Amino acid sequence: MRVVLLFFLLLGSVAVHSQDLNARVQILAPQIPNANKRILDVLEVSIKDFLNGRRWTADALQPQERIDCNFVITITEWDGSSANFKAEAQIQSSRPIYNSNYNSTILNLNDKDFTFSYSEGQALDYSDQNYLTNLTSLLAFYAYIITGMDYDTFSKLGGTPYFQKAQTVLNNAQNAPNLGWKAHENLRNRFWIMENLLNKAYNPIRESMYEYHRDGLDVMAENPSKGRKAIYAVLPQLQKIDKQKQGAILNQVFFTAKSDELINILSDADPQEKLKAFTILSAVDPANALKYEILKRSR
Repeated sequence: MRVVLLFFLLLGSVAVHSQDLNARVQILAPQIPNANKRILDVLEVSIKDFLNGRRWTADALQPQERIDCNFVITITEWDGSSANFKAEAQIQSSRPIYNSNYNSTILNLNDKDFTFSYSEGQALDYSDQNYLTNLTSLLAFYAYIITGMDYDTFSKLGGTPYFQKAQTVLNNAQNAPNLGWKAHENLRNRFWIMENLLNKAYNPIRESMYEYHRDGLDVMAENPSKGRKAIYAVLPQLQKIDKQKQGAILNQVFFTAKSDELINILSDADPQEKLKAFTILSAVDPANALKYEILKRSR
């Protein structure tokens, strides 16, 4: 679990404003001719301030503990004058690895239904209790997902309180006209990400996130062989879940973030381990099967 240091000021203990996310935001509009760049710039700053200016965790995080994340929002439809935007968003987060300069990708999601309304200068109002706007609901939902995923890597199932908050955002949005919140719309949308994260049947995937990072990556600087073995040991667990719940979105979330990293780590394993890893990875993550061929070729 994160180690949280409490700071006491000279004149007594006072509450200190805490920034939980270190979010970078980029808004692109390559398909929109003559897009009003000023509005997009204002929107970009507003989203960044919304994400970075709120408390998403229950802990007072130190600056170095803030969770690094990126939101790249690509506008796909907008007439340049209305307040209605259709967009896609790429949401990524990472966390530092102990005793190294390396940051490991935790989350790498693409949301193709990132639609919202926004007028220049509009305040981004949000409430955990009610659905106010689709934009702030989207941002809060992913802020809680990012936070929960990060906490899962520091303690087993440590992200549950934040996934429950994301579930509340999802529940509040069930009557929204925007896509992505409801079960029947798409088997790969926000609803099913949330269902997997809080479904106990998928807890082994979340527990694997902890073992992968704390028992694996976090010890590799001091003992590469021990860390690599811990990471290798996670693969059969993920394979077991994949066989029981074939095509689970949470498995895909894991491998979308981790496929390149796994190849780099397992390339130094012994030939037999590499071959076994290739067999498992190509079966549970067929989308990246061609990538994993290198493990078979480098024996």
